[in-house]
Amino acid sequence: MGHEPRLKIKYKDEILPALMESGRFKSVMAAPKLIKVTINCGINEAKEDAKILEGVLKDIALITSQKPVITRAKNSISNFKIREEMPVGCKVTLRKTQMWEFVDRFFNIVIPRIRDFRGLSPKSFDGRGNYSMGLKDQMVFPEIDFDKIVKAQGMNICITTTAQNDKDGYELLKLLGLPFRER
Repeated sequence: MGHEPRLKIKYKDEILPALMESGRFKSVMAAPKLIKVTINCGINEAKEDAKILEGVLKDIALITSQKPVITRAKNSISNFKIREEMPVGCKVTLRKTQMWEFVDRFFNIVIPRIRDFRGLSPKSFDGRGNYSMGLKDQMVFPEIDFDKIVKAQGMNICITTTAQNDKDGYELLKLLGLPFRER
């Protein structure tokens, strides 16, 4: 079996006992944990230029170390010049080891590289303990070569947890190292 990610070890050794000490959880299985991380990119120019789609697919594959799935339009929308089954973006769902590795790199390397960063908004929870955020471009990831970028592309990142409410999700992500702004 492969190595265990360092953030997962920290979760088991430090964060889980800290969550249990709070007294809100009756067992270790009731304590919140990460389920998956979903990275989603909408590519507006993909309908005209296939090279932009290919470039974004390569960038997302580099960032996540997993091949992205091309998302296609479900309906035709004449105002946006989109036909059914046209490529409109891509997405990746990370679980288990790849998820822990990505979250560790994202929290400790990528977020500090964001320009004029003052902390993430604690209001971006969905009511069930899941956190969503957006990035304006993929250049904050160290894996990306600036010279090979076809187009600066933003992305949405959704961190899904087993937390029952936003308070538990906030506490879990704060202990994992996600830098939140003061409320």
